[in-house]
Amino acid sequence: MNKSLRYIALLAILPLFTAGMATDYFSDAEALKSKGTGTSQYGSATGICGLQLCSDIPGGKDAWMAEQGKTTPVATVKETTMDENPEEKITEADLGSVLRLSRANVPATIPMHQGYYNGEYVYYVITDSSDPKHAEIITENQGWKVELSPLLKSTPEEALSKVYLFTNGIEGDGIHGYQDQVFTSTPAQADVYSALTSHVHVMWNESATPRVLNSEAMVMEAADNDEIMLTEINVVLNMPQIVWPEGQMMVKEDKTLTDVTPYGGGQVLDIDTEEMNVTFIAHRGWGPDGRTIYYIVTDASVSGPAGMMGVVSASTSASLIANSAAVDLYQFKNGLTGTGPKGFQPGIAAGAPGDANYSPMWRIFMIGWDNPENAQVLETIDDMNAYREAGLIDIGIARPMDSDFIVNCPFIDPFQ
Repeated sequence: MNKSLRYIALLAILPLFTAGMATDYFSDAEALKSKGTGTSQYGSATGICGLQLCSDIPGGKDAWMAEQGKTTPVATVKETTMDENPEEKITEADLGSVLRLSRANVPATIPMHQGYYNGEYVYYVITDSSDPKHAEIITENQGWKVELSPLLKSTPEEALSKVYLFTNGIEGDGIHGYQDQVFTSTPAQADVYSALTSHVHVMWNESATPRVLNSEAMVMEAADNDEIMLTEINVVLNMPQIVWPEGQMMVKEDKTLTDVTPYGGGQVLDIDTEEMNVTFIAHRGWGPDGRTIYYIVTDASVSGPAGMMGVVSASTSASLIANSAAVDLYQFKNGLTGTGPKGFQPGIAAGAPGDANYSPMWRIFMIGWDNPENAQVLETIDDMNAYREAGLIDIGIARPMDSDFIVNCPFIDPFQ
């Protein structure tokens, strides 16, 4: 392989320099186009964790491989600018510094629901619930698992949008088997919209004649006329809107998924309001103990990164920056070239589905190797802490555009 071809090979594995996960945001970054073999179906659920660092062995993976008479290839990670001669920068060693997970980006088809906002339709998904009963009911009704996240109960009021749920009256496809939910905001009202929703139960009084209420104004008028009773409930659901009267989430133009598909240009592959489902790109990473996790991205609190990723801008979630409803997610800004959002190794989450501290709302931290030439594969929180204590990596909170940064990344099972 000549030097030019090696340069092309390296470029093929570099995903988009995603500003949404970075401490240094570049507004003019362009998404790299990737090509490969398209697929719409992958195998059954897997428990594969990927490579192991052997963190329980002193010295980690290098020490273990030394005992086996092997060596770990560690290579220089070079930053090549467009005006530099690639033939002078790219070496065989560079092409060896790659950690590319299999099935790093897979399609995840999620059922949509229909609701109302000011008399018009809204289409949305339900991914997480603070309450186990609602998680169970919705999971059964939609045939797709809603993850339990008790931490969402601590979401402050300013980070919530109100939704009205009907518990009797006109039968329909609502959460409780009656008419569709009524929303009080959409992403078009960016200063008040939130995918995290507080809820008011609506119950028709026996003396009233039920009818469809399709706006908050109609709900309040019926309440003023003593036709319905309103009851606030202590439940928070993650209900990201996909289509609303004024717009919809960006649909990615290049729908071919590969293990190096870049993050930019949209997180949605298809929206089908007839079949009532939406297909997201599910990204692979690691849970706190090294287990495989997949997540989708629906919205972010800072408009610049949200636009780069092609997701909804929801500034209200920034108020979670110091709140227990948000959990830490660690991404890499240098080191081993890989399938992470900035083109380096996949990230590590501090919580995963089934954990007491799981939440779909994430504070993003960036990990940087002090010497990228010595980068190793980190898979767990313990790995990360050990290398930080050894002074080999630094960790800092991401603040793109000098703003508090929260990303709504529900962890899901894309193979269900």
